[in-house]
This record gives sequence, C-alpha cells and structure tokens, in this order.
Amino acid sequence: MFDVVTLGEAMLRLTPPNFQRVEQTNSFDVRPGGAELNVAVACARLGLRSCWVSRLPDQPLGWQIRNKAREQGVSDAGIVWAPAGERVGIYYVECGASPRASKVIYDRADAAVTRLQPGEVDWDTLLAGAKHFHTTGITPALSASCAEVTREALTAARRQGLSTSYDLNYRGKLWSPERAREVQEPLMPLVDILITTEEDTQVVFGISAAGAADENFDRVDAASYGQVARQLAERFGHRAVCITLRENPSVWFNSWSAIAYSEGRFITDVKRNVEIVDRVGGGDSFAGGFIYGYLTAGVEYGLQFGNAFSALKHSVPGDFAWITRDEVEAVLRGGGLRVQR
Repeated sequence: MFDVVTLGEAMLRLTPPNFQRVEQTNSFDVRPGGAELNVAVACARLGLRSCWVSRLPDQPLGWQIRNKAREQGVSDAGIVWAPAGERVGIYYVECGASPRASKVIYDRADAAVTRLQPGEVDWDTLLAGAKHFHTTGITPALSASCAEVTREALTAARRQGLSTSYDLNYRGKLWSPERAREVQEPLMPLVDILITTEEDTQVVFGISAAGAADENFDRVDAASYGQVARQLAERFGHRAVCITLRENPSVWFNSWSAIAYSEGRFITDVKRNVEIVDRVGGGDSFAGGFIYGYLTAGVEYGLQFGNAFSALKHSVPGDFAWITRDEVEAVLRGGGLRVQR
C-alpha cells in the first residue's frame, strides 16, 4: 500500500563537468532523472510511501534507474519491464554561466516507455489504499498510447477515491501547443491540483496574466498570476491551482516563489533567493513538497512546504532532491546561513 503513486518517464542524465560543452567534454556525470520519478523520490525522502510507474528495458541501463529509485525508498512495483533490446532515453545538461544559458539536449525518441499500453498496469491493485496520484504533461506527450495510459491512470485514481495532481510541464520539443491542448483539456476534470507556470498556461490553454504581452513573465506581479490560477480553477473545476514563479537575474542566482488559488481564496508565500547549484528538477521538487504538505495539512501548508523544499533543492546537483524534512522545517522557521556545527 502506497501513499503516493506517480506515472512517467525517467532518463539517464549526462552532464559534462566544469561547465564544459557536450562537444568538448571527455567525460560525463551520469544520474537518472525524470519529472515523475523526481516527485516520487521527493515524497519518499519526506517519509511518504511512494511508487513510480513506468516502462524500462530489462538491461543494465534500465536496472540503473530502478536501482537509484530503490536507493531513495521508491517502490519499483509499478515498473513494466520491456525486452532488453529496447532503449532508455538520455538527456544532456550543459551548465551555462551568464550570458550563456544552461541547455538541455534530448535523445529520448522511441524509448521503452513510449510503448507503454493501456491495460499493462493493474491500476486498481496498485492504487488500492493509496492517498494520491501524480503525473505531468510530459507523459501524454510521449506517445498516443502514453496519453491513453495517462487517462486510464487518472480515471482509476478517481474511481479509487485518491486525490490527483498534474504538473502541466509543457515541452515544445515533444508536441505542439495545439496537440497539447487537444490531449490535455479532456484530462483536466480528472485533476484536483494543477501545478503550472504562467508561461505554460498561456501556451497550452491560452490563459495569461495581465501585462504578459511582452512575454517577460518574471515581471508580472503575484496578483496577476493569481487571476490566472483562478481562471484555471473555474474553467476546469480544480480543487487548487499552484503557479510557480521564477526570476532570472543571472544563470546562477534566481528568486523562487509560488502562489495558489483554492476554493475562492488566493494564497501567497515569501520569495526566496536561491544560489543555484542545479535548477533541473526544481519544479518537480515543488510538486513533491506540495504533495507532502497538502496530505499533511492542506493547500496553504503545501504551498509553503513546496516553496521551501524547492528552494533547497536548487542547492544540490542532480534531478533528485537530496533534502530532508528537518532542513525544510528549519527554512520555514527562518533558519540562517551560518555553518552548522
């Protein structure tokens, strides 16, 4: 029996050391990563029983991802094993420095997960007794069958009485805005909690904040973002909508915050300055922290906990949030930056 079940792809992430470009490096740091696995890891590290559902080839690259998930306490009971000849997706992260932005290069076409089919996962058994189900807009973008499995999972979660969350996570390299809207609009009534950015909301659903016409989303104030969240909640019937806010004065120094709209109420939290070690997975960490806080004490605590958890995640390398609950609670209490001895 699990508290949280997630569905989605995981890839192997290859990062050149010392700010090198892919074309110049002679070595890579190798770690697993993927939005929904990142969320499952975050939930497990916070003490929730989590399970990640995906499809991996039954060979060493698939085993490595499985093993790293297990190390973090994530159950592999939801993995569908594919023939050894199928592949794991790969992505490369080039760490930039102003004025050169960091860059992600994907090599994920025809990965094993794209062949996941409806009926391969026994959702009623896997979700029995669970509390929450989470996925993102990346999963239905992978293939037509993955889109069908996403609907199948959300429907089963509703049938079993779980709360559900969905991070819109638009990826322009996977599908067009038109296709993203066509596939995801019918899913939205099955989603209790939508997590998104104002930019993704505008691209997929055509909803934007006042003042965002110049596409400088960082300058739109929180009240305008709140109106976007309200429109989404009213349009699709979400129990809560969370919008994460990032400002980018430089590649390695950002500010991070989030707002929420729930049951007619706007909820805001503090803006946190973050010195970035690795920003990949920051949004997934917010989702994982929010889910923990939401299941613990509701939307407002979920927003506060997710915001602090994500800010801390920016300080560690890799997609996974190597952060403890005690560290998050210390930040929420206003803990300082002196060396801990």
